[in-house]
Amino acid sequence: MLAASVYVLCTITSLACAVLLLRGYGRAGAPLLLWSGLAFLGFSPGNALLVADAVILPDVDLSLIRTIPTLIGLAALLYGLIWEGSR
Repeated sequence: MLAASVYVLCTITSLACAVLLLRGYGRAGAPLLLWSGLAFLGFSPGNALLVADAVILPDVDLSLIRTIPTLIGLAALLYGLIWEGSR
């Protein structure tokens, strides 16, 4: 039960970080905020799928499916860091 609570809180925190970072990008226009917000936007469904994998469907292995959005988020962040670093 405690693990499920932690997973849900991680999902909510990732989504809150994405919203705050993207709002900050809308106000300040700093590209690094955009890439970080997109990364957390990818981490949120990954965490939600972790809840589904560990709590809702413990007999089904969703590890590959839940890794994909996290990988997309990391790729966006890496691209943004390289893009901004080359300027």
